[in-house]
Amino acid sequence: MGDLIGIISKKVGISPNIVRSIVQLLDEWNTVPFIARYRKELTEWATDEQLRDFNDLYTYTRNLESRKADVIRLIDEKWLMTDELRKQIMEAETLARVEDLYRPFKEKKNTKATIAKAKWLEPLADILRKALVSKEDFEAEAEKFIKDTWDVKTSVKDIVEAIWWAKDIVAEDVSDHADLREEIKTREENFAILETKATKTFEENWTYKVYANYSKKISEMPSYAYLAVSRAEKEKQLSLKLNFSNDKIWEDTKKFFIPKEFWTVVTYLEEALQDWLSRLLMPSLEREIRSDKKKRADEAAIKVFGDNLKNLLLTPPIKWMNVIGFDPAFRTWCKLAVVDQTWKFLDKTVIYPTEPQNKVEEARDTLKKLVTQYKIDLIVIWNGTASRESEKIVSEFIKKNKLDVKYMITSESGASVYSASKLAQDEYPDLDVTIRWAISIAHRVQDPLAELTKIDPKAIWVWQYQHDVDQKYLKEKLDEKVEDVVNSVGVDVNTASYTLLQYIAWLSEAVAKNVVEYRDINGKFTSKAQIKKVKWLGPKAYEQAIGFMRIKWWKEILDETGIHPEIHKQVYNLIETEFGTKKKDLKLPMKLENNFDWKLNDRSEKYKIWLETLKDVIAELQRPWLDPRDELEVPCFASEIVDIKNLTIWMELNGVVRNVTDFWAFVDIGLHSDGLVHKSQMANYFVTNPTDVVKVGQQVKVKVLEIDLEREKVSLTMKDGTESPKIKQEIKHDSQNNKAIQKDEEAGESSLRGNITFS
Repeated sequence: MGDLIGIISKKVGISPNIVRSIVQLLDEWNTVPFIARYRKELTEWATDEQLRDFNDLYTYTRNLESRKADVIRLIDEKWLMTDELRKQIMEAETLARVEDLYRPFKEKKNTKATIAKAKWLEPLADILRKALVSKEDFEAEAEKFIKDTWDVKTSVKDIVEAIWWAKDIVAEDVSDHADLREEIKTREENFAILETKATKTFEENWTYKVYANYSKKISEMPSYAYLAVSRAEKEKQLSLKLNFSNDKIWEDTKKFFIPKEFWTVVTYLEEALQDWLSRLLMPSLEREIRSDKKKRADEAAIKVFGDNLKNLLLTPPIKWMNVIGFDPAFRTWCKLAVVDQTWKFLDKTVIYPTEPQNKVEEARDTLKKLVTQYKIDLIVIWNGTASRESEKIVSEFIKKNKLDVKYMITSESGASVYSASKLAQDEYPDLDVTIRWAISIAHRVQDPLAELTKIDPKAIWVWQYQHDVDQKYLKEKLDEKVEDVVNSVGVDVNTASYTLLQYIAWLSEAVAKNVVEYRDINGKFTSKAQIKKVKWLGPKAYEQAIGFMRIKWWKEILDETGIHPEIHKQVYNLIETEFGTKKKDLKLPMKLENNFDWKLNDRSEKYKIWLETLKDVIAELQRPWLDPRDELEVPCFASEIVDIKNLTIWMELNGVVRNVTDFWAFVDIGLHSDGLVHKSQMANYFVTNPTDVVKVGQQVKVKVLEIDLEREKVSLTMKDGTESPKIKQEIKHDSQNNKAIQKDEEAGESSLRGNITFS
């Protein structure tokens, strides 16, 4: 363990003591949310994201060190270990390097070399390696190995066959040379060129047309481009090939395996080396480099998805409003669902205001009836088919009747998945799919986190690569992101669904269902201690989960807060001693004077509460339901209808960021399709990563840069001062410089997106 701590400490650049503390916490089965929230002093206040990265590194390093020990043991058992080899294994920094060093000692089955060795041709291969005889003498030596044993496995019929098998032994030895493989791979990862070629089934006008004849260093290919061509390869639209620096590879190979002094037999040795290159190294190298590139592309893409998902889940809830969920449509009917401020479903109906029925007045009468009867505060319309037409009807209805009712557009992403799920059927067994859909639309503005956790994160379209990345890794990382958000917000254990509860630290789906079942049978929880009675929720699960649960109908007043029960006694003692307030008289929130001197260091020591935890306690006492979403910008309500025909260049608009990719932000400005802000137009400085500037759900001011009426596309800019001639010229220059790049990026995004619409 000591060596492991030291290795990790060097990699992450933090003290061994802190590394030891974090490792111990993880080894004791503490969850990342619990460590980040309740063990801050032991981690130097690491965030959940930092702890996730640390855990990934720790897991990899632990597996690496374990594999090193296994490899050393396996080689030792063969009595083949040397001091130099042991040193190389111990200094290896990757699992791939360890496997390369172990490769020569692995038991091999049914390779050309193993067949040759069964024919007892290793002595001939040794002569070939040394290359100190003439070609004629080597052929004469090969004649000695000709034999007929009446068994094809051990017979050698002639000189040609003997030399051929000897070359196979040499080729495999070369293939097993770890230093040569590492040297070649390290260079080719940076300089190999990936080329694409259209196949016979290639569709000229389809989404991959930009990649029909594509050539780029694989190291310089953006993740979206690599994922696009990989998908095209799977769909047999393109063939892909890595072109290596063959001359340099050949020079490297000769440096390792051609002796400084050699005779004419070197011709056969070179043939063996060439065979190794074409038959063994090149295919293996291409697989490894492409696999590594795919892994890095997956990681980059999943990070973007995770950041978008986190920002979407942290969208502040719109509280205490009675809401109509409006599911618009053409040809059929628009579905309406009424939900009160406590999420309770009240009513449903359908209207026909759009083409071809156009029963606008009838629709307005129905809306007026619902608004009056249920005292509606907000109408929520999902931004899909017929949404803008429906928005216009709702807007005119509100203005005409001078109603104090707001409306807004929201993404329906994932609502169809939820509405057809078993959970939706259980929640609303007497309603059809379309009404469940409308209910979900209403709920996702009342509390986006609670509603969106009912849906598989992959089904929430705030990204573009869902089907192209490693699905197991995608699920793992998205679940982690949802878990971190849910635990940072906290959960009302008396109202939460099991789908929300299952993301609380340590709780599984089964235990979350047991919590709901216990609540249904026994009524609302009145204390956190009561949760210990839930089936399968053991002491460790209670310790890890309970701090993130809230109980508003409490017997224990601190159960309303995020203060962990493990320090309730100290906190009550602090309140009584410092404020003279007994537990039975305590009311929250506590009102503290701004100039109150807590003398934190002294009180931390006095009451045996860690300093950072004490700061959290003070915050919780003043704001018992501390919700990080309260600090964020509330979603804006719609106030204007925008028609692309009415747009003009440099027109300023308010927008909401709906999606962020590696190079674009998709901004809802009131059109059928989102406007696009390229990363070069996000700020007056160079933007490397769009997520550093914009986030999903963020409200932004934009100006119209370009209008494409035919394609119904609008390019936007977020740069300041676009009204000045100088800035206009700079933007024009930027647009020209980025023309080819943006075209490539748009095509790459399109090829990955397929028929998905980001809106």
